[in-house]
Amino acid sequence: MERKRRSWRVRRIHRWFLRKQKRADPFQLTGISDGGEDEDDFTDDFSSPSPAVNRCIGNNELRIFVGTWNVAGRSPVGSLDVDLDEWLNLRDAADIYVLGLQEIVPLKAATVIGAEDPTEATNWNLLIGKTLNNKYGCPWLTPLVHPITNENYHYDRVPDSERQPNYSNQTANLANNQHGIRFEHRNQLSRYKLMASKKMVGVFISVWMRRELLKRYEISGVKVCSVACGIMGYLGNKGSVAVSMSIGGISFCFIAAHLASGEKKGDEGRRNHQVSEIFRRTCFPRLPEDGDKLHPLTILGHDRIFWFGDLNYRLYLEDNLARQLIQEQDWRALQKFDQLRRELEHGGVFQGWREGNIEFAPTYKYSSYNCNRYSGGIPSRAGEKQRTPAWCDRILWYGKGVRQLSYFRSESKFSDHRPVSALFSTQIEVVQSAISSCPTVPTTLLTKTPSKMRHQPEMASGEATPTLLSLIVQDM
Repeated sequence: MERKRRSWRVRRIHRWFLRKQKRADPFQLTGISDGGEDEDDFTDDFSSPSPAVNRCIGNNELRIFVGTWNVAGRSPVGSLDVDLDEWLNLRDAADIYVLGLQEIVPLKAATVIGAEDPTEATNWNLLIGKTLNNKYGCPWLTPLVHPITNENYHYDRVPDSERQPNYSNQTANLANNQHGIRFEHRNQLSRYKLMASKKMVGVFISVWMRRELLKRYEISGVKVCSVACGIMGYLGNKGSVAVSMSIGGISFCFIAAHLASGEKKGDEGRRNHQVSEIFRRTCFPRLPEDGDKLHPLTILGHDRIFWFGDLNYRLYLEDNLARQLIQEQDWRALQKFDQLRRELEHGGVFQGWREGNIEFAPTYKYSSYNCNRYSGGIPSRAGEKQRTPAWCDRILWYGKGVRQLSYFRSESKFSDHRPVSALFSTQIEVVQSAISSCPTVPTTLLTKTPSKMRHQPEMASGEATPTLLSLIVQDM
């Protein structure tokens, strides 16, 4: 019985080698499967790239946390640590944190028309970095001594031995800023690294990545852009800040936006117009350091896009009816009257975009007198604004290969908005250039098999097998 089994294995291997002998190039062992069932047991062991194709490709999961919060013009304070910990959901840590804030400064004439002040952006980055890294025992202490002094920070990939942050905007290159150099040099032990940060009046975006991912993936094309479309269509009280970056050959775009407010009839048209303007005017121009890499120039040129912020879309519903559905927690019925949901369903400005199912209460507007109660209603307090509750704070995405894992709001009472967060999963291609890291063909096959096979006569089933085949049979 054992002799028959051994003979069957020998014939099977011999037929497999004869088929390979008929190929135009007997040395080429790439893609050896031709669909026959007889060789299924061998293709996994012998498939290998040609030495000329010196790479193999695999997919890794990347978890991206996206959050948005309108902080109502309030500066960050130390007591926000607990609120940020809940908002960032650090019990289920992500690989990348993308945070968009609105109204980090009061929207007064001096802040809207005056020169940009980086103070609040710096303070928020300090608090975010401290919260992310303290969670894992790596305090973010150095920036307290040598803080980031420019609100337009973005990561510039250079060799580790020469790496330093690049502070950049469209008109100036501050890469040699000594504060930036000291900040990078002293924070090599922190788990999360600031990749990009951009402020425009009160709109702010901050992107953080786990430091070990910088070695695992090729990160390139990190750029920022802002679009002001508020008063007169060009002031920065409303608009967007965006970050473009490529991770492992996949291009990502993150847009934090603050759109026009108002719940009167027709106000949604102003918001739609601003979305169109942001699409039209957001641009990531080519830079000399891009070299021959073709990074996307526009939002829709990216593979995977995330748009989030205080989008200010309201409800087509009377105030008392909206409050009744909120009291009943009938979120499905309430969503039927949501302006943004109608835009998504009817192919408006966000045609083809997606949003997760909303299973939480509207996030705006909470009373300044009692943060557990929505502003207005009947009876309303004197001087309190009458606002119909709405899901103003939203997170959308566009592109293939993105899966949303969660979509929720947090309960911080820091402002009249509640923070909103979403966790996403996406796949990134990892190309390994070293052939030793890929599945390889045994050396005996690469060096001996082709020359022997060219002169090997066909054998009957009872004849002895070549030495190579005998060795393979013994290993089975």
